Amino acid sequence: MIIGVPKEVKPDEYRIAMLPVGAQLLVQDGHTVIIEKNAGLGSGFSNDDYADAGAEIIESAEDLFRRAQMIVKVKEPQPDEIGRLRANQVLFCYFHFASSHKLTLQCMKKNISAVAYETLTDEHGRLPLLTPMSEVAGKLSIQEGAKCLEKPMMGRGILLGGVPGVPPANVLVLGGGVVGINAARVAAGLGANVTIMDINLDRLRQLDEMMPPNVTTVFCEPHAIERYAVQADLVVGSVLIPGARAPKLISRELVSNMKKGSVIVDVCIDQGGCSETSRPTTHGDPVYVVDEVVHYCVTNMPGAVGRTSSSALCNATLAYCRELASLGLQGFLDKSPGRAAALNMQNGRIICTAVAEAFPDLENEVRFVSSGRVE
Repeated sequence: MIIGVPKEVKPDEYRIAMLPVGAQLLVQDGHTVIIEKNAGLGSGFSNDDYADAGAEIIESAEDLFRRAQMIVKVKEPQPDEIGRLRANQVLFCYFHFASSHKLTLQCMKKNISAVAYETLTDEHGRLPLLTPMSEVAGKLSIQEGAKCLEKPMMGRGILLGGVPGVPPANVLVLGGGVVGINAARVAAGLGANVTIMDINLDRLRQLDEMMPPNVTTVFCEPHAIERYAVQADLVVGSVLIPGARAPKLISRELVSNMKKGSVIVDVCIDQGGCSETSRPTTHGDPVYVVDEVVHYCVTNMPGAVGRTSSSALCNATLAYCRELASLGLQGFLDKSPGRAAALNMQNGRIICTAVAEAFPDLENEVRFVSSGRVE
C-alpha cells in the first residue's frame, strides 16, 4: 500500500502523524511511505530522518494526496485537503465529526473511508488512540488556565497555588476521565483547591483513593455544577461521550454568574464544547471574554507541544496503522469490534451512530451498520 503523511496545515499545528521509526517499519512491511517535505520539522524531525528510514520525500501536498491510497494525519482534513481527497481513499486521523456539520457533509461527498482515532476501542473498551492526547491536553489545561488567570491575560490576577497567608485558587474539573485526572493532578500539585466531578460513582471512588488531600470528588449534577462553578477561579471542561457532541453543562446564565476574571478552559471544544459560551479558538488567538469570564477554547491544544505530542500519539497509533495497511480496510474492521468502531464514514454514508445522531438532518444519507461493514 502507498501510505501518505502530509504536513499538518491547521493553524499552529506542529504535530506529525508518523515518526521516522514508523516509516521504517512500514517500509519493512513492504509498503511505500511518502512524506510531505518539511512535515516533521515542527516536531523536531528532518526530511533526512525520514529519508534515512526509507520514506520518499514529496515536494507538494497535491502529489501526496494524488498518489496515496491511505492518508495518515493528526487533525481533521482542512478545506484545501478536502478538495484533494479521492473516493475510496482511506483517511486515518482525528475527525471529531460531531462538532462540525460542514466537515461531515464535505467528507460524505468525497466518499472517503474515514477511520477515526477517537472512536477506536481496545478489548477493554478504552480509547487507546485518544488517551495520549487527552493526557497532554489535561496537563496543558492547567498550564494555560493558570496563565489566563494572570491580570495581563484579563484574568483575576490570581496565582493558582497561592502563597503563605494567601489562599490558593479554586479549580473545578468537569469529568473524571483521562483529561480530568491529569488536570486535577497538575492543579493539585501546584497547590490549588481542586474539585473533580463525574457521573460515575465507581470512578469517583477511584479518584477519591488516588488523588491527594486537596482534591475533592463530587457527583456531577446541575445543582452541584452551579454551586461549584460560581466559586471557581478556573473551570476545566473535560467531559467525553465517544464520537458524540459534548453535553452543555455550563449555561450562558451560569457563566454570567461566575466570578469576574475567572477562566474556562474547554478541552472538549473539539467535540463542540461543554459551555454554551464556548467557540473554537487557535493558539495564535486563544482567548476571548464573555461576561468578564475568560474562555480558552483551542481545538488542538497538544499541537503546541509537538515534539511530546507526536511521540506520544505515534507510540499509540503505529501498531494500528501497520495493521490497517497490511490487512486492508475490511480486514482491519473485521479483526475486532473495537476496530470496527473506528469507521465513522464510508461510501458517502455515516457509519458511527453517535455522529449520525448529532446531525439528524443528514438521516436520509445515513445507514447504521453496527459491524462496521457496508453491504
